[in-house]
Amino acid sequence: MNTAEAKRIIEAALLCADQPLTVPMLRRLFDDEIAPDTVRGLLAELAVDWRERSVQLVGVASGWRFQSRPEFAHYLDRLGNERAPRYSRATLETLAIIAYRQPVTRGDIEEIRGVTVSSSVVKTLEERGWIEVIGHKEVLGRPALFGTTRRFLDDLGLRSLEELPPLGEVGDGESGAALFEQQVMALDAGEDAAGDVAEDETAAEPAADVVASGPDATDPADGDDDREDTRHEAASPREA
Repeated sequence: MNTAEAKRIIEAALLCADQPLTVPMLRRLFDDEIAPDTVRGLLAELAVDWRERSVQLVGVASGWRFQSRPEFAHYLDRLGNERAPRYSRATLETLAIIAYRQPVTRGDIEEIRGVTVSSSVVKTLEERGWIEVIGHKEVLGRPALFGTTRRFLDDLGLRSLEELPPLGEVGDGESGAALFEQQVMALDAGEDAAGDVAEDETAAEPAADVVASGPDATDPADGDDDREDTRHEAASPREA
């Protein structure tokens, strides 16, 4: 089989797939007879082939997928039958703290934000598939440690936490926290607010003012394996 035909097969598989495909998955199309580096090379060629089109080939945490370009999201949203939720500032701040400081306990989040974390906020993020319990802190009561999921990275179009916008120092006009918030809100642009702010969240400070360090180092998921367990190893959280 020549490379041109192999590229067309990979292109067809990606266009028909309902989830990102990893390099090992794509190799199965050829009974593993094509080397991983060859598949990666063909993926790179496909990305170039589609560079000027309304759909692009991108690598995310779970593998490779075709997706529409961001500038067309406003138009495509009109085809949706369901209205996606929008998230309160409390929810966005909690997600930002978990993403940049993970693993963290609920108490860590409350210490950073200065207010109680509503159970509805945590539940919203868990139901969205963006956070999960990845362990327990070895202190009295063994509180749960929260971290982000591979779906969180996929939904934001990221391959690893290292691709999160770097956080600026407190007081920066356009900090990484603000950029992060824009990325999340872009997923739900044009929809009505869900109204998930709890009474005890009204005193929340902006995330850009309370989070001032970059993401903890994690093993990047480059989409080249079939590992199902993508959670980070539990470790003691940083001091806020």
